[in-house]
Amino acid sequence: MAASELYTKRARVWIPDAEEVWKSAELAKDFKNGDPSLQLMLEDGTSIEHKLDPKTKNLPYLRNPDILVGENDLTALSYLHEPAVLHNLKVRFIDSKLIYTYCGIVLVAINPYETLGIYGTDIINAYSGQNMGDMDPHIFAVAEEAYKQMARDERNQSIIVSGESGAGKTVSAKYAMRYFATVSGSTSEANVEQKVLASNPIMEAIGNAKTTRNDNSSRFGKYIEIGFDTRYRIIGANMRTYLLEKSRVVFQADEERNYHIFYQLCASSHLPEFKTLKLSSANDFLYTRQGRSPVIHGVDDTKELSATRNAFTLLGINESYQMGLFQVLAAILHLGNVEIKDKDSDSSLIPPNNRHLMAFCELVGVTYQDMAQWLCHRKLKTATETYIKTLPRLQATNARDALAKHIYAKLFNWIVEHVNKALITNIKQHSFIGVLDIYGFETFEINSFEQFCINYANEKLQQQFNMHVFKLEQEEYMKEQIPWTLIDFYDNQPCINLIEAKMGILDLLDEECKMPKGSDDSWAQKLYNTHLKTCSLFEKPRMSNRAFIIQHFADKVEYQCEGFLEKNKDTVNEDQINVLKASKFDLLVELFQDEEKATSPTGQVPGTGGRTRLSIKPDKGRGKTSKEHKKTVGCQFRNSLQMLMDTLNATTPHYVRCIKPNDFKLAFSFDPKRAVQQLRACGVLETIRISAAGFPSRWTYQEFFSRYRVLMKQKDVLSDKKLTCRNVLEKLVQDQDKYQFGKTKIFFRAGQVAYLEKLRADKLRVACIRIQKTIRCWLARKKYLRTRSAAITIQRFTRGYQARCLAKFMRRTQAATIIQKYQRMYMERKRYRQKQAAALVMQTILRAYMARQKYQGLLREHNAVIIQKRVRGWLARCWYKRCLVSLVYLQCCFRRMKARRELKKLKIEARSVEHFKKLNKGMENKIMQLQRRIDEQSKDNRSINEKLVSLETSSTAERERMRGELSRLRGVEEDAKNKGNQVTSLLEQLEKLKKELSSTQKEKKTIEDWAQTYRDEMEKMVSELKDQNCSLKKEKDDLNRLIQEQSQQMTEKMARAIVEKTQQLETDLNEERSRYQNLLTEHLRLEEKYDDLKEAMNVSKPGHRRTDSTHSSNESEYTYNSEYAELEEGSRAAEDVTRGMDTSLTLKLQKRLTELEQEKQSLRNELENREDQFQRARARDDVEFKKARGAELEYESLKRQELESENKKLKHDLAEIRRSLLGNAATGAGAPGSPAYKVVLEQLNASCEELEVRKEEVLILRSQLVSQKEAMHHKETMTEPSAYVEDVSKLKDAGELKQAYIGLKDTNRLLEHQLQAQRRGYDSEVESLRGELQNVKEENNRQQQLLAQNLQLPPEARIEASLQHEITRLTNENLDLMEQLEKQDRTIRKLKKQLKVYSKRIGEMGAGQTEGQTSPGQVVDEPIHPVNIPRREKDFQGMLEYKKEDELKLVKNLILELKPRGVAVNLIPGLPAYILFMCLRHADYVNDDQKVRTLLTSTINSIKKILKKRGDDFETVSFWLSNTCRFLHCLKQYSGDEAFMRHNTQRQNEHTLSNFDLAEYRQVISDLAIQIYQQLIKCMENILQPMIVSGMLEHETIQGVSGVKPTGLRKRTSSIADEGTYTLDSILRQLSAFHSTMCQHGTDPELIKQVVKQQFYIIGAVTLNNLLLRKDMCSWSKGMQIRYNVSQLEEWLRDKGLMICGAKETLEPLIQAAQLLQVKKKTDEDAEAICSMCLALTTAQIVKVLNLYTPVNEFEERVSVAFIRTIQTRLRDRCESPQLLMDTKMIYPVTFPFNPSSLALETIQIPSSLNLSFLTRV
Repeated sequence: MAASELYTKRARVWIPDAEEVWKSAELAKDFKNGDPSLQLMLEDGTSIEHKLDPKTKNLPYLRNPDILVGENDLTALSYLHEPAVLHNLKVRFIDSKLIYTYCGIVLVAINPYETLGIYGTDIINAYSGQNMGDMDPHIFAVAEEAYKQMARDERNQSIIVSGESGAGKTVSAKYAMRYFATVSGSTSEANVEQKVLASNPIMEAIGNAKTTRNDNSSRFGKYIEIGFDTRYRIIGANMRTYLLEKSRVVFQADEERNYHIFYQLCASSHLPEFKTLKLSSANDFLYTRQGRSPVIHGVDDTKELSATRNAFTLLGINESYQMGLFQVLAAILHLGNVEIKDKDSDSSLIPPNNRHLMAFCELVGVTYQDMAQWLCHRKLKTATETYIKTLPRLQATNARDALAKHIYAKLFNWIVEHVNKALITNIKQHSFIGVLDIYGFETFEINSFEQFCINYANEKLQQQFNMHVFKLEQEEYMKEQIPWTLIDFYDNQPCINLIEAKMGILDLLDEECKMPKGSDDSWAQKLYNTHLKTCSLFEKPRMSNRAFIIQHFADKVEYQCEGFLEKNKDTVNEDQINVLKASKFDLLVELFQDEEKATSPTGQVPGTGGRTRLSIKPDKGRGKTSKEHKKTVGCQFRNSLQMLMDTLNATTPHYVRCIKPNDFKLAFSFDPKRAVQQLRACGVLETIRISAAGFPSRWTYQEFFSRYRVLMKQKDVLSDKKLTCRNVLEKLVQDQDKYQFGKTKIFFRAGQVAYLEKLRADKLRVACIRIQKTIRCWLARKKYLRTRSAAITIQRFTRGYQARCLAKFMRRTQAATIIQKYQRMYMERKRYRQKQAAALVMQTILRAYMARQKYQGLLREHNAVIIQKRVRGWLARCWYKRCLVSLVYLQCCFRRMKARRELKKLKIEARSVEHFKKLNKGMENKIMQLQRRIDEQSKDNRSINEKLVSLETSSTAERERMRGELSRLRGVEEDAKNKGNQVTSLLEQLEKLKKELSSTQKEKKTIEDWAQTYRDEMEKMVSELKDQNCSLKKEKDDLNRLIQEQSQQMTEKMARAIVEKTQQLETDLNEERSRYQNLLTEHLRLEEKYDDLKEAMNVSKPGHRRTDSTHSSNESEYTYNSEYAELEEGSRAAEDVTRGMDTSLTLKLQKRLTELEQEKQSLRNELENREDQFQRARARDDVEFKKARGAELEYESLKRQELESENKKLKHDLAEIRRSLLGNAATGAGAPGSPAYKVVLEQLNASCEELEVRKEEVLILRSQLVSQKEAMHHKETMTEPSAYVEDVSKLKDAGELKQAYIGLKDTNRLLEHQLQAQRRGYDSEVESLRGELQNVKEENNRQQQLLAQNLQLPPEARIEASLQHEITRLTNENLDLMEQLEKQDRTIRKLKKQLKVYSKRIGEMGAGQTEGQTSPGQVVDEPIHPVNIPRREKDFQGMLEYKKEDELKLVKNLILELKPRGVAVNLIPGLPAYILFMCLRHADYVNDDQKVRTLLTSTINSIKKILKKRGDDFETVSFWLSNTCRFLHCLKQYSGDEAFMRHNTQRQNEHTLSNFDLAEYRQVISDLAIQIYQQLIKCMENILQPMIVSGMLEHETIQGVSGVKPTGLRKRTSSIADEGTYTLDSILRQLSAFHSTMCQHGTDPELIKQVVKQQFYIIGAVTLNNLLLRKDMCSWSKGMQIRYNVSQLEEWLRDKGLMICGAKETLEPLIQAAQLLQVKKKTDEDAEAICSMCLALTTAQIVKVLNLYTPVNEFEERVSVAFIRTIQTRLRDRCESPQLLMDTKMIYPVTFPFNPSSLALETIQIPSSLNLSFLTRV
């Protein structure tokens, strides 16, 4: 489509930015073709102009719609380019805290630098078995995909983990290995992962170093192969390493370090065991101080060395070898400090007694003279002679460094080799998964030979990656049969050719190394001459002739040629090597000898066992030593790299690209510059580019129809959705090159999905506006009508109110007029009187005031006269003083004038006498000073005169004023005297009147005070009485209320306390019950495991198995068919158990224990038989014989009890051995001195002693058994008991002992014969089963071949072939069924004949009984209706009698061979339980304890066998759960306990057990019921598990609510229900099937409720866990779907009447999660509502849902980071588990409430179909 359609106003684009790499902007106006620039507006509101490149005219990248931001797969983005990838990763990492993202087939992992709880066992279980695209991206998803493809395709896999150092490669590899160890089910081999992980500290110490970019940079690559057996369980591992950077041993750049191990040793030099190494600080050694950065911040080298030593110990490298390794490393440091000095220009020497060389020789065990000689000399060999040549100092120093590097490389290879020996096993490897932890692309300021090799390896890996991606794209296009052209992708083969082809860089380097005088400069010139003009990827730096530039796939890198030849040659002086080989230090000699002669520090010899091992080193022959020295490092690395590529090409690769988000290790901090640099280097952007070049967006036709149905008109929708999509897409997108139609999918070019989304959003926006318009109109009209009706009502009421108010106003006006008339009259009269009184008062006051004023005036005049007198005197004196001063002043002025004149004369005289002035200079100065002083004084005099004049003027004016005032005051004084006399008389009169008035007022006030006091006292007394009365009433009410409140509070408190106590007790009871049931489950599992192990060992044992002859003969009737299957299962379980126990000691103990148990069992059986015989004999013997035999029987029972206790003790010891071996396997359990070894040794000694004691007791018991046998034999031949007693007393004779021994041998022969017969039967059964298995395999192969052939045919031919094949198969099946039908007919005819015979016998037997049991009327009616008249047996007690030998037949027919379906449909529920209990009642009735015991034991064991055999069949497990519970209820109902007899009838109480108390057996059967219940839950879970996610989450129950979002390369399961897809109806049907099956079997209603509760818990837990791990499921529409699905489940509960069983409460977390998806998530009020609503969800779950919330449409808004922080703050105080996922394996504790049966035992009829005719009704 044209750019004008996309680059419109408000379209968002990406523009380059220096800080953020890419910055988002918005178009301010539409772009038109030909415009030179774009008008943009940044997100901060800044307007800019973005100019286009005038040559390319490339427009900026478009930004994806918001609904696509944060996708799990980058290929799901519509616009695939670098800024879109970077922004998507940033949003997921920063906002959603998601560190994993898919990019096609690549998993991008960003290091969070924070521990995340997403690697637990629950997460592993959630990802196990899932498709890679069905869950959120995770390293576990990649591991599961590799594991699944290995098991499915029978092809080895590889996981290639790459990235910068510190990006998390090792951690990702560790989690992948943990996943394999968990899902493979090999718990006994899980220590392989621990050993591999334990190798990490070792490999980091000797292979990692600090660089300028990373503190822990791996300076080598490694490839770990994890081996699996045929059952895909981990059996071992193997590690291969690549290109150790040896030059770092002798040289480090600034701010870098040597390998960590050297600094660890220097930091630990103070330890006592390291004193002999003579080490000190790292700054004291040349090899550790060159980088000038010996310390890493935050790293303790001493602790790191301790971890390294612990890892060595775990891998079996003992202390002596460790000290030897440290000794070699210390020697390397001392060798670096050996100083070599110039002797002359061509020779050098080492100063004598050099302490570092002496330390080196002492540590490696060589002589000082030899090493000093060959460090400065070398040997030259010719054809005839050998010369010794001196070396210059530079060459000698290089030779010393080469020796140090060579020793370290040998040490590194030795450690890797022994790590592999610790990881390898003897079991044959079937397949493997390789984990490649390889160094990433590197470029530094100075790049040398190591960086060249690393980048060369990355070029090869990138080529393999590109080819694999291209191959997958091509396969997808061919599969869909769409036309495709060759995708143009970056092929780095030219760069690889430049490096490794003939005359390439490596070839020229090897050639230069062969030259006698080859140098780095000459090699550089050869490179320039060869490649500078011929290869565009090769460049020469402008300012250097010793460097070259290569254009790699990631970036240009400049390499310095210096050191290339030396590092490539890697030459070492052979004479120095010979000196080291002659060392007395064994480890050093071992380092330099051939690989075949190397010894293991652990003393173990690795076995290959069919394992294919790939070595990084070429095979070395003994006679090719000199030739191997000439092989260059580049050649070796090229060969090992080619072997790695061959290995990877032979496997299916899986890619993990680790990204380092920042260089400061800040948690969840994203640096775009560093991220984009790594994305370019690791190939992620190349994957995006390849995808974008083709058709990156892919939709199925159904998904496209579902998503873009809104763009279609009704007439466009056809029945064929494929054709509909074609027609619509042709209308929407005119350019047909932008899409292609495949067989099942539609392929779109980049950007087309965004265009379609824009059309869809526009269409929905228009529809939304129309809907809003209509709704707003309806709301406005509704509001208007409601307002109009309300206004009319208000007007009506208002007018009525106003009329009433008017009438009231008129009445009030008239009344007010009258009141005003009288009121005004009163007021006027009162006002007049007040004015009159006021006027009188005012006149009185005014007159008094005037008199006072007149008096005061007179007084003032008098005082004024006095003041005038005083003032005038003062003025006269002042005038006199001023005159005096004036006169003095005049005199001074006159005198001054005269002085001035005199001064002038003196000055004239002074001028004439100049010589006098020179002589009297001091006098002149004095004169000058005096002159200045005179001038100052004259100034002061002038100022004083001026002040004096002003004072005289002011005094004169004041004097005149005071005179006028004085005259006035005198006049006033005279007036005052006259008025004063009048005032005096008036004051006297006024005083008299005042006195009279005051006396009158006092009397009045006294009277008023007395009256007021009396009134107040009376009122106060009344008020006090009233208050007292009120207070008394109030106190009475308060007391009554308080009593009521206290009583109510006490009642509530007691009730609350009782409820809390009850709840606490119930909680404790449930916890205890759950703990007991878990322990019971574990005990049963261990018991079954032990039994299987014992049976497997008995079968594999070369000798014969001894069994009781009676028992074996009885069991042979029914165990023949099932014995082989059980043995096979047992052997398989035993193989699982013993796989992890590799020591022969455990097997010996197990064999001895098995033999002892067999002998004990046989002795116990014989004892029981003899005791039975003696019991019958004692019934006829006298009391004396009983007394004589009592002591012996007590002694025998005591011995038997001792044997049982010893057997339990041995079992306990064996369990302890297993735990110690399995628990300490990872910590060197097999090594001498370890705890497991000591435990095994102690228990072995104890077992040997106990075995000897048991052997003696067995001999004694055997002799006693023989004695009993002989005694019984004599008793049968003799008639008197006394003779028997005599024979018993004579049993100890020698002859009889011999006879007992012969009898014992006969018994052994008989047992051996029986064992051989059973073994022959087993062998025949095995052969038949093998034949059947072979037939099944052949049929399977044939079906696969036919399927493959059909897939290659066209669709029409495929249908015909499938029909033909189906017809053939049905024909064969019909023939087989006809043959089986004929056999069944023959069997039926035979059984009918037997039935006739038995019916005749029964009729004859019943005829006599019927005569005495029927009435005469019935006898008369019998000939008429002989069939319909039931016979009633007289006095039937509800018991069934059987013979002892029929017990096994009873168990076989009633339990082992019973078909639950027929019983459940045709017979009463619980019939087998009733029959077994009736048989038990008869054994109780006859008081036969042995019969009771054997019947119960056989029943329990048989039920366990049938569950073990058919435990996966829900119907079988449900059937036996129901019958076991019914049997348990019968034992309780008829036990005789009053608590259980209350619900019985009188007849049922008569049937209670009378002789035995079976309370202990009730507990055993209850435990069996718990076991069956748990088996039922597991079986039910296995059936429901595949349905839950599809039905509850993926299936779109409400069609059209949730639109399908664009998906990437890893397609998710479609929400559209196809054939075979589980829906919610499937779950409901399955639940109904479970419920109906349990109801048919007669399961207790309370038990059904518990089962349903467990079912709903599993549904809710699995659904919620998948919701928390799937970002695409967290949306508003999916929340609606989930709530609808939950409502359907609640409706199902309501229909079944199970709403009160607690199942609904188990769905509460899921309901709240769905509500959380739908509520508003913006304001603080919303946060508060969420916190109060989601009480069943943990904080981690709430935050996870909010982080994963993803809008499906543009109209939805994302959850802001600030809102999530608010939620976390509010939920911070919650005390809860931090676990994210729910435990899907949790099983609620089960209870079996007593449920008595109303069925009478005597009415139960046994159908003939059960084949129980040997039972007799009693």
